Amino acid sequence: MMAMDVFEALADPTRREIVALLAAGERNAGDIASRFQIAGPSVSRHLKVLRDSGLITYRAEAQSRIYQLNAARLDQVRQWTEAQIDLCRERFDRLGVHLERMKKREGKNAKDKRR
Repeated sequence: MMAMDVFEALADPTRREIVALLAAGERNAGDIASRFQIAGPSVSRHLKVLRDSGLITYRAEAQSRIYQLNAARLDQVRQWTEAQIDLCRERFDRLGVHLERMKKREGKNAKDKRR
């Protein structure tokens, strides 16, 4: 089971934008911060949430932190999401079978009443 902190991290639109930026390639913290109309410390907090959730990582390079997307963690999110979709499909398929059986029974009951 995947920790829900990944979904909590992705629930925020700014963090989703940061993930999208990093999907295009590595960026330093200053470049990321320059893309937003919010204060630098706020961007830093968003980056921390994303790091803590495992969605992004960084490496130190001189005085900068270079951030990159953790594709393996996103793949875990995709796999979990696909499993949930498959489960929903199975349930809807079973519901469809059940409704068809009910429809046939109703038709049979109607015929029996006419006799």
